[in-house]
Amino acid sequence: MNALAALADPTRRRIVELLFEGERSAGELAAQFDTSRPGVSRHLRVLREHGLVRAREDGARRLYSLEPRPLAELDDWLARYRGFWTNRLDALETEITRRRRRGATTTAKENR
Repeated sequence: MNALAALADPTRRRIVELLFEGERSAGELAAQFDTSRPGVSRHLRVLREHGLVRAREDGARRLYSLEPRPLAELDDWLARYRGFWTNRLDALETEITRRRRRGATTTAKENR
């Protein structure tokens, strides 16, 4: 569940999204943000410490890639709550449909 703490920051979430697309260097990642390169490096360090990202040396540069295991653990934890939201969203859809029908019925009566 360390992943949840690391992903609380929007910059770190965006880094994970970028790495989902494929391996990238720190410079390539930093180019996607207004934050300084050292700032992005700090975010990468947090992601590495929480096991979400791994780094490998490629000559003079370090390449980062996504480590999916912590995301799978987070997904397993969230799975318990999906049924709750699904039921609530289904109920909302039912209520919206009812209100639309009532609105259409009211409008039809007014136009007579």
